[in-house]
Amino acid sequence: MRAILDASVLVSAVLSKTGAPARLVEFWLAGAFELVVSEALLSEVERALEYPKVRERIEPADASELVRLVREIAHVIPDPEAPPPVRSPDERDDYLVALAAAEDVRLVTGDAHLLGLGDRLPILTPRAFLDQLEA
Repeated sequence: MRAILDASVLVSAVLSKTGAPARLVEFWLAGAFELVVSEALLSEVERALEYPKVRERIEPADASELVRLVREIAHVIPDPEAPPPVRSPDERDDYLVALAAAEDVRLVTGDAHLLGLGDRLPILTPRAFLDQLEA
């Protein structure tokens, strides 16, 4: 099984060690699914980790470790050149839709704009994906 965890899910995994995002990272590290990322997604994670509100709550070493793990262990693919099959209401998320479609994988997000596309694409909340993995 393969999936994309968007930047907010990855950052949330470091912010709260007990939530669904943290459990998803544990499942990924245990080999329960293959994490698919692109350079654009990695850049978004790095930017999000630099937000002042996030930096107040995450130790720099933990932020660096997350990025290192994702770069070293996840399946890093080129950013898709083709447009997404469905546009997100927030065009900044179109690259995630295009990535998920190009790789034919689930997109895991807490973003309401993306979740609204769930009737047309395999887009799940972290909890819903965790429930699938635990079943």
